[in-house]
Amino acid sequence: MMSQATLAVSERIAQHLANLPVEGDTDHKLRALLEAEYRRRLSRYSLTDRLLREKYGLSFEEFERQKITAQRNYSWEVESDAVEWDLAISGIQSTQRRLIELSE
Repeated sequence: MMSQATLAVSERIAQHLANLPVEGDTDHKLRALLEAEYRRRLSRYSLTDRLLREKYGLSFEEFERQKITAQRNYSWEVESDAVEWDLAISGIQSTQRRLIELSE
């Protein structure tokens, strides 16, 4: 059984929640907002992954295994891509986990 928590919000925020085009109580509306945000993040991370897969012609795992940053002399562009790609992969994993937790 899930424990209940009390959440205080300003009257202005409560009015915005009431105006959402989502049916249900405050808990349901907040859950819908969280899910929408997680899906937005997942979309952004997935786009980064897809673009970098296309740019390098391989997956992030292959990119690391082949040590592409070293092959390309640790250029700023490749290092920057590697960091961004790593963050995207981590973001995909953590966001998927959060979506699963939210639906339980």
